[in-house]
Amino acid sequence: MNGVDQVTLEIIRGKLVAVADEMGLVLARSSMSPVIYEVLDFACGICDADGQLISQTNGITVFTGIFATQVGVVIHKFKGDIAPDDIFLMNNPFEGGTHLCDICIIKPIFVDGRLLAFGIAVAHWSEVGGKTPGSLPSDATDIFQEGLRLPALKLYDQGVPQKAIFDIITSNSRLPKMSLGDLNAELAAVRIADLRVREVARKYGTERLLSAFEHILSACERLSRAAIAAMPQGTFTATDWVDGDGIADRRFPVQVAVTIAGDTLTVDFTGSSPQVEGPVNCSEGAMISAVKTVLKAIVDPQAPSNDGWFRPLRVVCPPGTVFTAQPPAAVGWYYEGTGQASELVWKALAPVLKDRFSAGSSNSLCVTVLAGATAAGDQFVLVEPGMVGWGATTERNGASVVSAITNGDTFNYSIELLEAKFPLRLHQYALNVAGGVGAGTQRGGFGAVREYEILCPAATLSASFGRSIERPWGLEGGGSGSCNAVEVVRGTETIRGARLPTLALRAGDRVKLITGGGGGFGNPLQRPPVEVAADVGNGYLTPEAAQNDYAVVLTDSGMLDQNATDTLRAARTL
Repeated sequence: MNGVDQVTLEIIRGKLVAVADEMGLVLARSSMSPVIYEVLDFACGICDADGQLISQTNGITVFTGIFATQVGVVIHKFKGDIAPDDIFLMNNPFEGGTHLCDICIIKPIFVDGRLLAFGIAVAHWSEVGGKTPGSLPSDATDIFQEGLRLPALKLYDQGVPQKAIFDIITSNSRLPKMSLGDLNAELAAVRIADLRVREVARKYGTERLLSAFEHILSACERLSRAAIAAMPQGTFTATDWVDGDGIADRRFPVQVAVTIAGDTLTVDFTGSSPQVEGPVNCSEGAMISAVKTVLKAIVDPQAPSNDGWFRPLRVVCPPGTVFTAQPPAAVGWYYEGTGQASELVWKALAPVLKDRFSAGSSNSLCVTVLAGATAAGDQFVLVEPGMVGWGATTERNGASVVSAITNGDTFNYSIELLEAKFPLRLHQYALNVAGGVGAGTQRGGFGAVREYEILCPAATLSASFGRSIERPWGLEGGGSGSCNAVEVVRGTETIRGARLPTLALRAGDRVKLITGGGGGFGNPLQRPPVEVAADVGNGYLTPEAAQNDYAVVLTDSGMLDQNATDTLRAARTL
């Protein structure tokens, strides 16, 4: 490393991670959209001059793999025309992005006239136009219905704001003030990256900083290759279904083959369904990012993310599939596609890496968009991910009511904030005990039931929940989990579905969001009877289910009947 000592390199590495974290704090505290500052639907990072990710704050995991691609688009498109104080903006899913709501801001970082790095921030704006409020029509059939699409362009040209672009943004948003507020928050994040990276360069020198970039990437590449080389070698496959697209009343098959050969890992989605008419497709960049999420979970889930970890990875998928959609495909609900891609790789590797993976989860992001106007006429948009049940592992029950894999460190709204910000009343937020979980030596985690009442005169609902037919899978004899659903209750009428077209709502209507439970791990008959009895006592399981699924018998008073349980289990194992 050009004579730079390892201690200094590690100090610089730590500083770069801290810079990315500071970017995230600045963005969250400066934004105007609750989906950014409350849900934390954003990510920030630093890339080197070639676009390789060097450090990133925790946030949306699926953003991990798109930063290098988006910076690469800027490098290629503006070759020879990147100057200090330029700032670039883009949201095109077919230029490395995800969907139109995820706005990317990129700032080149120069030191003494030399381009050293890029600061990048991606955040979900609540409104970017399109045919429905919230810019996520669940029945869109092309990207033009989903909102304003911006290719990579200069928002600031050598420090001069391009007013026409600001005008285009505000003219195409139903919430222009909020959109500008979120834009300014992202600008603040990349500017703090510029400031802090230049501070590091001044303190340690440019060459030491560049050496630290290479140290970070090469060290993590070595760790990643070593972890892969220690895994079982071979090709492992999995198949699954996309449960509808919101347009066609059918399911779409997907498949994967994962090959571990030496210290490399190849993921091949060849044979998966062609892109679909509805908005559950994802672009190639988003799909590759989803695969990177799983690889990171295998090799070192705790370490800060950078592109070194992903150098041993190769992803194969022909263009035009549900995972590599081509324009003008609708991709607004891209996280349904990326979630499916992640889960496929997870499912393929789980049987051979049982110590690393859980059973299947109720994997859909289960996003809900409620929009309308208050009695005073103020527009609002609520964008909220659902929390689902995860599958069990070799050591413990599945996690209950947490985010799906590609959404990382995100949350749903606190009840107090939700009722203060929006004309909604939350009637219940409870474990989805009725839906159940996969039985096993370790049982699956529970999903949730979250029920809203509409308080404003009129509103709209957009919702698209996957895993509504195909149940989360179990491992090693564990049972399947339960499915996701949406219910709209209007008087005596109940509409139940999963990928609903955008619905008009009125005051008094109730929207019930139901997320499923994860799959079980291991033979249910090997679950300790005292744990089954405890689940019954806690209201997680009925006495009848305890007997049917686990061969555990309880007395009329709810106490464990050990003799009857031993007899029944012995009979079941004959």
